[in-house]
Amino acid sequence: MENGNLHRLHEKFARIVYLANELDKAPRTYGTNSPMSPGEIHMIELIGDNDARLSVTDIAKSTGVTKGAVSQTLKKLENKGFVIKEIDPSNLSRIIVALTSRGKTAYYAHKDWHETMDGGFKTFFSNLTNDKLQFLNEVMDKLEIFYKNIMK
Repeated sequence: MENGNLHRLHEKFARIVYLANELDKAPRTYGTNSPMSPGEIHMIELIGDNDARLSVTDIAKSTGVTKGAVSQTLKKLENKGFVIKEIDPSNLSRIIVALTSRGKTAYYAHKDWHETMDGGFKTFFSNLTNDKLQFLNEVMDKLEIFYKNIMK
């Protein structure tokens, strides 16, 4: 491949990464009137996926974030009416987090958003040959290694 084509490929990849980052950090309302950050909606997703059996400690362990950071995000979500804290009926000294009806609306809207976003990729990739899928996997592996090495 000539240098011009390599340069165009690099520029295209950089644009795609930029767009993905912009999409990822853009606040969305997910069926509510309150914009949520990606961190907030992903915490709602984690709580919803675990049937409200999670404590602050559980969430911190699951996300690799400090309990203080989890508590701050939960406080924001509580103030917006997305979550409530309850005493765990099976362990009265433990506080668990549950989604309110508003939180469940956001949870299901977020799931639907992912289905819509991911659906186009699933359709495209399911029609590729195994050779093309293997090639794409190799490219993604190389990119992942490349970026991990740069970040060290």
